[in-house]
Amino acid sequence: MKISPLMLVIGLAPALGTLLSAATTCENLGSLKLANTAIKLAQSVAAHQFDPPTPFPNAGPRGALMVVAAKELPAFCRVAATIKPTADSDIKFELWMPASGWNGNFMGIGNGGWAGAINYSGMSDPLSRGYATASTDTGHEGSGTDASFALGHPEKVIDFGYRAVHEMTLKAKAIVEAYYGRAAKLSYWNGCSTGGRQALKEAQDYASDYDGIVAGAPANFMTHLSAQYLWIGQAIHNNAGSLVPASKLPMLHEAVLKACDARDGVKDGVIEDPRRCDFDPKDLECKGADGPTCLTAPQVDLVRRVYSPSINPRTKQQVYPGLMLGSELSWGFGTGHVVAQPPPLATGVFKYVTFQDPNWDFTKFDFDADLAKVDKIDHGITNAINPDLKRFFGRGGKLLQYHGWTDQGISPLNSINYYNRVLNALGGSAKVSGSYRLFMVPGMDHCGGGEGPNSFDSINAIEYWVENGKAPEQLIASRVSDGQVRRTRPLCPYPQVAAYKGSGNTDVAANFACTTPR
Repeated sequence: MKISPLMLVIGLAPALGTLLSAATTCENLGSLKLANTAIKLAQSVAAHQFDPPTPFPNAGPRGALMVVAAKELPAFCRVAATIKPTADSDIKFELWMPASGWNGNFMGIGNGGWAGAINYSGMSDPLSRGYATASTDTGHEGSGTDASFALGHPEKVIDFGYRAVHEMTLKAKAIVEAYYGRAAKLSYWNGCSTGGRQALKEAQDYASDYDGIVAGAPANFMTHLSAQYLWIGQAIHNNAGSLVPASKLPMLHEAVLKACDARDGVKDGVIEDPRRCDFDPKDLECKGADGPTCLTAPQVDLVRRVYSPSINPRTKQQVYPGLMLGSELSWGFGTGHVVAQPPPLATGVFKYVTFQDPNWDFTKFDFDADLAKVDKIDHGITNAINPDLKRFFGRGGKLLQYHGWTDQGISPLNSINYYNRVLNALGGSAKVSGSYRLFMVPGMDHCGGGEGPNSFDSINAIEYWVENGKAPEQLIASRVSDGQVRRTRPLCPYPQVAAYKGSGNTDVAANFACTTPR
């Protein structure tokens, strides 16, 4: 006899609470009883009538567009709930379920930064595709750049690190089954940045939560990623003359393209694999006085430092990889690499989570002793670096990871490093390629943007992989401007790259093939 998730939950009723039997109306879900959970809202929303928060939390300049998209949503059942697994927990989440046309599946949606808000915008697309979809604020409310919630609240840090997503997933699945009268056939996760970290944490620690996982640009080594920002900040602090003004970044970027663009056989303003370029910023060093078309000697040193990994001064081991050639245009946009102070997004790990001192001074950070202390305190709460995915893969789970080569916030080499660690742990690519594929995206910044083709359907790819058992041989990415597709290009499973076949329009994906570079 096949045991459904609903039967399992009922069997665990003392721990999880009592579910309503069979299907029910949306409004009746308000009386659903789940352990440690209070349903605050169960409301039917008519098609095109959803009135989302304005502006969207953490939406930034795209908030207005997200609101417009949300108002085009189909009819759905909206459930808002709060989970309190500990006395200091306050995990809010929302679950949206199509009123009709449910595809039978569930999709969890990830967050960005320090979260602090439900990702409404990320829920819109899967709902429109027919998914029941959910997102959480990870246990606190606030700006995605603010970690002050963690001060004196270790349970909230655990909620942010992994517990909120797992609890949301369990409760959302139970509500889905109560609403439709049957369990979701398959469950998917889609997230980028923090959402990518959440994705890997789920695969590592909760192998049965999801069948297919999309992990974009994962911030999965949070302590070391944050330390990398200090690496740059300390260099600027120690030599204020090294600060590179944003006005010089286009000049630097053009020099990089001039040196590297054609290395892949196509001169298109995009570097296929920046590691194949040997550009040295010293080529731009001023011959005389400082000027807008050159870098001073201290600025050359800083640029080299941005491209380079942070290093433990005692062991000489790499702490975290640097950014890649081609990412220069985004350095000045709040990433911390060419501003005098590391951003709060990074310093929050140290101020509020590990050292518990709002006045903590980044200039005193020791990359040996202090980093070891930070890693010991974190102990896998926010870091998601375990390469052992045997349980997830063993039950048929599929992991699709992607990362933009010009990511200005998280080094793309971090994704490659994790991918290689998984291969080493599980016996090589032959044993892993049917379950795990990494796609590097030339010319794409952090989770999107950039100068290359940056629009691709990862949801469709993971869905097809899970439901048909065929791993994606390529993803087709598009470059869209003014509503028109200007260029398409295949994204290839790492370590393959897209190579021009030698004839035809270089803006057409069909004229490229995925090949393994020598």
